[in-house]
Amino acid sequence: MDILVSIFSDYGYVAVFLILLLCGFGLPIPEDITLVAGGIISGLGYANVHTMFFVCMAGVLIGDGTMFMLGHIFGQRILGFAPIRRIVTPQRFAQVQEKFVKYGNWVLFVARFLPGLRSPIFISAGMSRRISIWRFLIMDGLAACISVPIWVYLGDYGAYNRGWLLHMIKRGQTGIYLLIAIGACVLLFLYFRHKSKKKQQK
Repeated sequence: MDILVSIFSDYGYVAVFLILLLCGFGLPIPEDITLVAGGIISGLGYANVHTMFFVCMAGVLIGDGTMFMLGHIFGQRILGFAPIRRIVTPQRFAQVQEKFVKYGNWVLFVARFLPGLRSPIFISAGMSRRISIWRFLIMDGLAACISVPIWVYLGDYGAYNRGWLLHMIKRGQTGIYLLIAIGACVLLFLYFRHKSKKKQQK
């Protein structure tokens, strides 16, 4: 995180935007740490935190949207590109399609909180061509409206207290994963109840 803070302090909003864009393309840099680092430089006086929030939202949504559109435009042909083929294996693509059938649009919402799985899910969603770009942006945007402000404003608030900040990041990550687990349980419950009702009607 210190390296990101140093880079962002020197190059400001442009650096934050580009790193988040690359995160959307599958770059192995934790997105939450990038968002926190953007918040930290705001707290240190190198940027305005509210402007930073909008820059981060733009970087996140454009990165995610680009991966979705690549899948949507090129379809299965995109798997001919080696870096994408490593991200979206045939097995992973089949798993994503199965989850879309079971849980629908909520897969896109939950994907935002799953580091390492966002890109495969977004590309696969585009490849399926079952989802419009507007529906994708709504679901992804709703999730981003939860995660982005939490990390950016947390970084801004704890800029001068890194020990406390790191502790809160760990707690925040745990809390998000807990919420995802609860949400997954609720979705499973609704799915099986719906399936049970269908059987009874037959």
